[in-house]
Amino acid sequence: MIEEVHFGGIYVPTALVTAVISVVLVYFLRMPMQRLPLHRFIWQPALLDLAAFTLIWWGLSAAADFIPHFRLHY
Repeated sequence: MIEEVHFGGIYVPTALVTAVISVVLVYFLRMPMQRLPLHRFIWQPALLDLAAFTLIWWGLSAAADFIPHFRLHY
């Protein structure tokens, strides 16, 4: 069964929630990574961002299976 999160009467897929969280994490992770000298040697920085997003999204989705299910009521 597909899990959903309840936000104020609206059911949102869990995949969408974890994707939004991972986009925010990649955004905040990109700023310190750009200051490192290693970032200059990367051929396509956008591919690094995409890989980081994919890994973080996968990690959050895998971790969501271990978090007890609860409903958020706002």
